[in-house]
Amino acid sequence: MTHLFPNYKRESIDLVKGFGNYVVDQTGKEYLDFTSGIGVNSLGHQHPKLIQALEKQMHLIWHTSNLYSSKLQEDVAKKLANNKNYLGFFCNSGTEANEAAIKLARKATGRSKIISFQQSFHGRTYGALSATGQEALHEGFAPILPDFQYVPYNEIEPLQQIVDQNTAAVMIELIQGEGGVLPADVSFVQQVAKLCKEQGALLVVDEIQTGIGRTGNFYAFEGYGIEPDIFTLAKALGNGIPVGAMLGKKELKDAFGPGSHGTTFGGNKLALRVALSVIDIINDENFLAGVKKKGEYAMKSLSSLKDSSDKVLDVRGQGLMIGIQLTDADTLNAAVSELQKKGLLVLKAGNNTMRLLPPLTIEQGELEKGVGMIRGVLEG
Repeated sequence: MTHLFPNYKRESIDLVKGFGNYVVDQTGKEYLDFTSGIGVNSLGHQHPKLIQALEKQMHLIWHTSNLYSSKLQEDVAKKLANNKNYLGFFCNSGTEANEAAIKLARKATGRSKIISFQQSFHGRTYGALSATGQEALHEGFAPILPDFQYVPYNEIEPLQQIVDQNTAAVMIELIQGEGGVLPADVSFVQQVAKLCKEQGALLVVDEIQTGIGRTGNFYAFEGYGIEPDIFTLAKALGNGIPVGAMLGKKELKDAFGPGSHGTTFGGNKLALRVALSVIDIINDENFLAGVKKKGEYAMKSLSSLKDSSDKVLDVRGQGLMIGIQLTDADTLNAAVSELQKKGLLVLKAGNNTMRLLPPLTIEQGELEKGVGMIRGVLEG
């Protein structure tokens, strides 16, 4: 018997402990974690500096309302702006960050149309769900919000045909995570940015999964030579403590004056204290270079599966965000189950893609161990 709605398809294992890059279930079995809580625990589990930061704040104050000033919010927003011309807004999750981005885009431009891409994923609240280009996720929740349109990913012509003077924003993931770990082409993204500028539409980059070092850049957009008008963050920002953020260009500030948007728990001091430490650790040249190096190793080793395994159609990604496209869903399900039995946790994405999101702190030996297990299962 369960007291929970069945809205998640859950595995029978209950993860009750984590340490470093490993997790432990209710039976005591250990697993090498290539999921990071779906890209959340980028610094692994029980990171000593994060424990120290959380304990420090616990003995000061847990929560204050946004009726009062917060130096902690100012400090985190400044670090997230990363020496660029952005202001921050804090919330509790990725979907809330995207809701804020949608509201800001419409209010700042006075326009209503939001364009996003087929197979995109931006969240499950009504605004974020309406921006998500997957009909299966809309099913049963009609009507979704009006003036959302979807075009094919990595194709500029369909977008050019519908961007007009009523377009408030184009919203894009630079790697579609839930859609199957599909990276955007650099030339495509640059054309999108140019088109938005020409039409007076805002470019919104969803960095919920790609941000905070996942691709080897602190923000994925840094590798595309663009500067979005708005971008959103969550997941790795709190390493497991719920927190989200929306960053927007300073010239948009008048659209978000007092009373225009808010949240009770957004900018919570416990979450922001941890976020401050996360940023300090990850936004470091040597740390990010290490992510790129480990990602290059994993991609090189796993890409050879396209030749050595008849189960593998493609291997793609950036940094430590990697997708292995398999022949079909049954093959994917069997592989994920077999790896779980062997002590490695991986994720699914799209219909037939194995998604790998190991902690950014993964040691080279641990990475080789996990990659070897994947190769063994997919070549078997």
